[in-house]
Amino acid sequence: MGCLAVAPSVAIASTDTLTLQEVTVSAIKQGSDVQRHALSATDIGRAAIERNAVSGAKTAADLIPNIFIPDYGSRMTSTIYVRGLGTRIDQPTMGLNIDNVPIICKENYDFNLMDIAKVEMLRGPQSTLFGRNTMAGVMNIYTLSPLNYSGTRALLEYGSHNAYQLGAAHYAKLSRNLGLSVNVLHHATDGEFTNEYNHRKTDWEKQTGGRIKLEWMGNNGLYVSNMFSLTHSRQGGYAYEQEGTGYIAYNDTCFYRRTSLFDGLTVKRDFGHFSLSSITSYQYLNDNMTLDQDFTAEPYFTLTQKRKEHAFTEDLIARSKGNGAYRWLVGAFGFYRHYDMVSPVTFKDKGISQLIEFHRNMSLPSYPISWDSRQFLLGSDFVNRTFGTALYHQSTYRVGAFTFDAGLRLEYEHATLNYHSETHTGYTIISAATGEIYAHENIDINDRGKLKKDFFELLPKFAATYHFGDFGFESAYFSIARGCKSGGFNTQMFSDVLQQKLMGIMGIGASYDINEVVAYKPESAWNYELGARFNFLNHRITGNVSAFYMDCRDRQLTVFPDGTTTGRVMTNAGKTRSIGCEVAVNVNPGQGSLFQISYGYTNAKFVEYNDGKADYAHCFVPYSPSHTLFVQALHEFKFHRNRTWLKSLTIESNVRGIGEIYWNEENSIRQPFYALLGASATLAGEHYALELWGKNITVTRYHTFYFVSIGHTFLQRGHGATMGATLRLNF
Repeated sequence: MGCLAVAPSVAIASTDTLTLQEVTVSAIKQGSDVQRHALSATDIGRAAIERNAVSGAKTAADLIPNIFIPDYGSRMTSTIYVRGLGTRIDQPTMGLNIDNVPIICKENYDFNLMDIAKVEMLRGPQSTLFGRNTMAGVMNIYTLSPLNYSGTRALLEYGSHNAYQLGAAHYAKLSRNLGLSVNVLHHATDGEFTNEYNHRKTDWEKQTGGRIKLEWMGNNGLYVSNMFSLTHSRQGGYAYEQEGTGYIAYNDTCFYRRTSLFDGLTVKRDFGHFSLSSITSYQYLNDNMTLDQDFTAEPYFTLTQKRKEHAFTEDLIARSKGNGAYRWLVGAFGFYRHYDMVSPVTFKDKGISQLIEFHRNMSLPSYPISWDSRQFLLGSDFVNRTFGTALYHQSTYRVGAFTFDAGLRLEYEHATLNYHSETHTGYTIISAATGEIYAHENIDINDRGKLKKDFFELLPKFAATYHFGDFGFESAYFSIARGCKSGGFNTQMFSDVLQQKLMGIMGIGASYDINEVVAYKPESAWNYELGARFNFLNHRITGNVSAFYMDCRDRQLTVFPDGTTTGRVMTNAGKTRSIGCEVAVNVNPGQGSLFQISYGYTNAKFVEYNDGKADYAHCFVPYSPSHTLFVQALHEFKFHRNRTWLKSLTIESNVRGIGEIYWNEENSIRQPFYALLGASATLAGEHYALELWGKNITVTRYHTFYFVSIGHTFLQRGHGATMGATLRLNF
């Protein structure tokens, strides 16, 4: 639906099929009301979540200024850009928590959840409290509590391209203090885009997930919650069209398969003047990404990346209670992450002839070579182990109309990578003068090694807030904070390292230092921010505004390495700066009417960046949009109060705008600003809500992603016009 919801949420009672109390334990670290803190925040309530079909981080991002999660590739490619920060691969720039539990692996960020109760987005560095990979912000998602709601809910949805969702959930109080919920959600689509090579849909998908949540609230201030979820998805994806032709046409199979398991245990105990909380999780991921990596109809090469990952996290938080002048929070965090990965690249006939034989024979035409077979394997497998610990503290002191916050986090991380790369092939050397075989060379490469990296970070924060009063300008704040994004190892580079070593045997490859091209350092940024919140005409006009400056160092960028290679490498290549602002306004002009607008502007440019081929200082940072815009207007028509089967009709329209986006460092290619129009009509009764909706009604053409592979330029086309119906039942 692509609609807008910004804090404070405005609920239209009869368009909600569900009445909620406060989530039992929400926001253990930052408190239940993020609008009181010195930060730029968006708080999406239950009414807006249902109205806009928010089911996860990607759909929630549509409602938030200055955050862009482009829809391209597959669910593995959860690329996130916030305030000009973000990279296409490896570590995320935004943290994601579900019911206070951090999701460690970025490949698990894209999911569908049924019955989300609340979403919070905290922009700017949140590293002091939330740690690694929250340099640009953190998104907190809270699911519906069985202690707050009892009953059965169902979801049925059908839309264009034979897309449908079926969901069912039951919430029960087993006793006065014990609640249990179980839900299942299935999503499937035939896909929208066609591969012209085989005339099959590329972006088909089937996903099924289930969640069990158990909550207990004791009389002695003890709260225990455990959430277990299991999701399996399989999809085609990778609907990349070649620039110029506009066609998607590749000959080899592309798909992504993922099974993820998640268990989070939260225990909280109140001790009079303070509370103590423990948040423990186990996370498992088993996925397989298989690609026609050249994305053409020619047999160049394919990639398969299979991974099994286990992760454990533990967060201990002690926090003061009460409304005294001084409040404090201290915590300790630890995690362990282990994954095994195999990522073989298979070179095929065209890849051998164009990328290997051609370059070798151009350098020594008198003795050309011919490969023994028209297909061979570059094999790579890895074992990655990462663990980290952190201690953090934040103090809050209120004096008069001022509130001061100061905090510091000490974070240590250790990462190791055991790698194994091998290939076994060969070629024949021919004399061009006689046409006879001159020699035969066997190639047997079998490399093993281990890399280690240690990272230590100090992440401070300071903020001051001035409170004006209840109406008008409620508060104004200023904050300074440092955030970081973890370093690591770029495993995708090993096939290129192996390819160059193979070509080096023939005298034409580049020589790589494994530690230099594979390992990269953390990225860090200082954020300076001014903001204010306002409330006029007795809550009829509410909102917030903020302005920021971000100074980013050791920027992690994907660049072309030296040599004749098919991929890119993550490296700390530059310095950037981002200047921008965010505005969110809610207008409630009368009974049943609502108008909302959310706008974000980011001017992100390189301060220093030279890739050895060109100097890109003062160029815009690619992939990050300059503008994000969401506008929504709705009106609810209420019917007879005693008529339970038809209580209201809500008419709504919305506009989503993104752009412009530069696709490369030299800023020669860009996606202009585009706007997508959506609309919906919802009939609601006591136990149901039936919504008819449409997206991109004007059939606007746009692209969400761009990349270059072996000299070919590819783009991901955005979704066209879609329409459908959603039925929600509540008993």
